[in-house]
Amino acid sequence: MLIARRADTRARADFATWKMMAKLNGLSALPSEAQNFLATYKKLLEQMGDAEATETTINLVYKSYYEEMGGAGTPPEVPSRQNEPVAGNVTAFRRPTAKPKKSAPSDAAAAGSSEKPRLPVALIFACLCVVYVAIRYFWG
Repeated sequence: MLIARRADTRARADFATWKMMAKLNGLSALPSEAQNFLATYKKLLEQMGDAEATETTINLVYKSYYEEMGGAGTPPEVPSRQNEPVAGNVTAFRRPTAKPKKSAPSDAAAAGSSEKPRLPVALIFACLCVVYVAIRYFWG
């Protein structure tokens, strides 16, 4: 089944790439195998709709890749990707799950966590002024 998934993923990616190259007039740069699959796709477009022709061609490419990758016998059916929202050949973006928010620094210090509380800028500035005055007083 691992070979089947890899072959299916590769077939879908390659076909989308080939189709885009054909739209951009780069058909001559494709390998002859890709050109043959695109010719088959164009013939299927005359008989059926775009979605069906695309799936049929991807299945042909998948079977070819399955055999090429060392799969024996008839290629198994790969689970359909009907659950994924798709626009053309692009899968829709899914937001990652929300991460828990970090607590405020004062809450973290009160809870006894290992996080160091940050010193305010004014306190740092005051310490630098004290050091400066002390140096001027003792050396001056």
